[in-house]
Amino acid sequence: MTRTALFPRTGRGTALCGVLLLITAEGLAVGLAPHPLRLFLSGTLIGASVAGLLLALLLAAGRRRAGAAAGPGPFRDDAQWFSARSLDGFPMEQVRPLLLAPGAPGLSRLYTAWVFATHGHDPQWIARHLDLPVRTARLLVTAARRHTGAAPAR
Repeated sequence: MTRTALFPRTGRGTALCGVLLLITAEGLAVGLAPHPLRLFLSGTLIGASVAGLLLALLLAAGRRRAGAAAGPGPFRDDAQWFSARSLDGFPMEQVRPLLLAPGAPGLSRLYTAWVFATHGHDPQWIARHLDLPVRTARLLVTAARRHTGAAPAR
């Protein structure tokens, strides 16, 4: 049984916590500073904050441009993941013995795993998110890479 985290840790959440901690530290620094230094300290902190914001915006814009230039994954038809062609190349003969085993996963789950595999997901991701054995997910990913002509992951 897999467990889903109620509040998963993401890079955005970590960055938000860091920013909130920095704002708190800046407020404490300005509040505890002697009165003659408060104006200078406030100006310095505002300037540093503006510079950091501009740097973050430049980095985000660069990442957005790099992601757009990369293009879609190996399947190329990202508009419809579950289309009439999405099951082309499905390795039914290799999967059939798995379907006949006791406690076997359902065919619909294997079809979903196949679609994820043709869109470039790795076996560990598929196994974890669809509650499949890693061996089964690896079989589907290998067949999907053969079918789409994608290079095997290292």
